[in-house]
Amino acid sequence: MNLEAVPRVKSISREDFLEGYFKPQKPVVIEHAVDDWPAVHKWNLDYMQKVAGDKSVPLYDDRPVNHKDGFNEPHAEMKMADYVELLKSKPTKYRIFLWNILKEVPQLQKDFSFPDFGLKLQKKLPMLFFGGTDSYTFMHYDIDMANIFHIHFEGEKECILFPQSETKYLYKVPHSLITHESIDFENPDYGKWPALKSASGFKAQLKHGDVLYMPEGYWHYMKYLTPGFSMSLRAWPKNPVNFGKALYNVLVMRHFDILMRKLKGQQWIEHKNAKAVERTNATMA
Repeated sequence: MNLEAVPRVKSISREDFLEGYFKPQKPVVIEHAVDDWPAVHKWNLDYMQKVAGDKSVPLYDDRPVNHKDGFNEPHAEMKMADYVELLKSKPTKYRIFLWNILKEVPQLQKDFSFPDFGLKLQKKLPMLFFGGTDSYTFMHYDIDMANIFHIHFEGEKECILFPQSETKYLYKVPHSLITHESIDFENPDYGKWPALKSASGFKAQLKHGDVLYMPEGYWHYMKYLTPGFSMSLRAWPKNPVNFGKALYNVLVMRHFDILMRKLKGQQWIEHKNAKAVERTNATMA
């Protein structure tokens, strides 16, 4: 695909971040933005197993969306101690998604602070994400269209990003936040998904302590190259159009989709997938 490397900087001032990346809505990887965090020196899988081992954690995998699944409902549950052992022992598709550390393990909040990038971060919503080797998320964007600072811990992670301007090429599924689940974004079949050839995006590889800034509503696909985890800090979208989309996603789209799944079952899912192909290929006509 037409992917350019996300720019990397060693460090950055608040002013340079706002002018160079936030205002033009461009992604960037900042390598030493959180070096002063105790988390950078303490957080690894063994530490998480120690402080949160008795917690039951929700797990997700890469199975296709089914009408019986609720909105972001987990596919399984496991004690954190057992999950970490699984991550360390073999590849697994199971991931932890949107795990609120302030709620689940309050002592972890002592290990980090909220960096000043010039945006007001949502201090009640720091979320953790865990994954095993070769596990991945579907290409998606976040329901709140937030500005996201994604901090990675342990191992390596690969990220593919697209701005909302490229949505018309990505086979977006209507009434949802994902692209068609059959697409392999690392090795796309252009015969089956021809519009992807026209999409322009970014690619980044994250290591321990790296901070990836993802602008408002950016599409993102995440793959764990090794077992590891990340934390996301977020700020509300500043663009009024994106803020309006966030309200629509939360107040209307989500509830409409859940209702249609109940009324039409798997037929609704298949209808949406077919529409994703039909509408996107129409842009190539």
